[in-house]
Amino acid sequence: MSLLKVSSLCLLLRSSRTASQSANLILSRSLFTHQDSSLISEDCSILSIGQALDLIVRFSSSETYDPRLFAKLQWHGYLHNPYILTKVVSFCGNSCLRYMGVQAHSVVVKTGLTCNVFINSALIDMYGKCFPASYAQKVFDEMPERNVVSWNSLMYAYLHSEFPHIGIQLFVEMLRNDIAPTPSSFSNVLVCCGNLEAEKLGTQMHAMSLKYGLWLNLIVGTSLIDMYAKCLNIWDSKGVFNQMQDKNIVTWSSMVSAFAKNGQPEEAIDLLREMKSSSLKPNTVTYSSLLSSFSSPDHLDHCLQVHCCITKEGLESNTHIVASLLTAYSECRSSFNDFEKIYASVVVWDQVTWNAIITGFSNLGSGEDALMWLSRMRWAGSRGDVFTFASILKATTTMANIESGIQTHALVCKMGYASNLSIQNGLLSMYARCGKINIAKKVFSFMEKHDIVSWNSLISGCAHNGYAEEAIDVFEDMRKEGHVRPDLTTFLAVLSACSHEGLLDKGLEYFKIMKSDGSIPPPKTEHYACVVALYGRAGYLNEAEALVNSMSMEPSISVLKALLSSCRVHGNSEIAARTARRLVELYPDDPSTYILLASTLANEGKWNKAAAVRTMMHDRGVTKNPGLSWI
Repeated sequence: MSLLKVSSLCLLLRSSRTASQSANLILSRSLFTHQDSSLISEDCSILSIGQALDLIVRFSSSETYDPRLFAKLQWHGYLHNPYILTKVVSFCGNSCLRYMGVQAHSVVVKTGLTCNVFINSALIDMYGKCFPASYAQKVFDEMPERNVVSWNSLMYAYLHSEFPHIGIQLFVEMLRNDIAPTPSSFSNVLVCCGNLEAEKLGTQMHAMSLKYGLWLNLIVGTSLIDMYAKCLNIWDSKGVFNQMQDKNIVTWSSMVSAFAKNGQPEEAIDLLREMKSSSLKPNTVTYSSLLSSFSSPDHLDHCLQVHCCITKEGLESNTHIVASLLTAYSECRSSFNDFEKIYASVVVWDQVTWNAIITGFSNLGSGEDALMWLSRMRWAGSRGDVFTFASILKATTTMANIESGIQTHALVCKMGYASNLSIQNGLLSMYARCGKINIAKKVFSFMEKHDIVSWNSLISGCAHNGYAEEAIDVFEDMRKEGHVRPDLTTFLAVLSACSHEGLLDKGLEYFKIMKSDGSIPPPKTEHYACVVALYGRAGYLNEAEALVNSMSMEPSISVLKALLSSCRVHGNSEIAARTARRLVELYPDDPSTYILLASTLANEGKWNKAAAVRTMMHDRGVTKNPGLSWI
């Protein structure tokens, strides 16, 4: 990168708002100082090169920096030393001191060290961490000589900039240039594979690490665990973990996170116990990963136990731990009192904390509280980010509050998040849930990319609002496009649409496709309930009962209720009696079973039997739940 380019970049940074406020200060601030400030005399003269290097190494992890040392390093000519200059550039990258990093680059150009491979590698790392990856690419392209560190730094730059596919391309290009990969090389490319959920490619990288004898390396092994976990292959993650001889806190935390990503909280807790028995102390990352695995009311006891461990170890005030606790308690549907006790203990109010509270109230179904906390957050000076507004859109969807949804849509556009895929999916779901299908279609058509959530939201919205034919058309468009494969939720939505419209043949066709497609998990009970309702709506009660009897799993209450409701509509007391008997055996406290059976018998004029069912319901202490309405 030429001196002219560096000078232009300096001017650009100086003109930005952040740089204009602190350019002069940051220019002269390079290293941190605590008790070691005695190494600098009153006239800022540096005692020796060795002490200067010692300052650079030690102050890189401190918290306040001295406004004199960088200027004195340059004044006394120590920045002409390639080793010191490399340390300074690395420090700027690790501390994300953008302006100072560019100043250090200008020194590199002025001193004629642009051909030094070590300094250039440090510059690539600095630009990759502090700027878009294209800046690092420019330095890389102008290097006359490159080593493996240069390639690793550029791979990390693209990974950091969320372009993992380019990181993989660089890894392949590095191999073609006969440069042997290091553990950091494999770590970078495995993270890229994990982010892309490219398990086949990740498996090839695993095999290559075996070839280079690095598969048991601590860094490579930990990255393999994480890659397989992101690809939802928990067994290979566990296999790599068991084969690793050396494990540190990061390795154990990665395995806990792997179980969490795959929805296995019990296994994650067992691993935490094993970790403690090996004399390793869990850290905040370990507990945050573990808490993320608790996502249903059944996990509330586990959440309470982990909370006790966190309190015992004195980590309850950590910002990330508090945010994880708030999310976990809301996912587990805790009481509002427990949730409020946690956020009442918040000390540091940053964006993570605000998001956790807003998301928590959204998960608990209290959209009004979520909106109130959004207002508090903005009054406190926090703008909010993508996660904030995704949670708010979820809250307005739950409330089916179109006015709040439209206001949120306007705010999202004002904040510049309207092109984000998660936000677009939230808008699509919100408008569909509120019955504004035409607006939902417009949101869908304006989206540059559609994922499985986008398709499912539109299909479900059409189905639930009585647009069955349109739901089927969207589903067919999804199949024709071929970029996104339907999942269980997709088929449930389209089967529901067929059931509401009475499209028996079409519904059976989709059900057959679902059962024969090996890439889709077997149908669940809710899918069977839709097909039973399809048969029942068409009057094929014998076929509906045969389907229920052929199920490989125990019929759920929704399946049996669908059959019993169909019997009531078509007046088939014989099948109704058999179905009701099974329902009473499986779910004796459900009042709708008795009511449906009594209604079926009454419709056929069997008043005595209907009265007997009512009497049995009364004797067992089962009462009908009162109805309610939003109106």
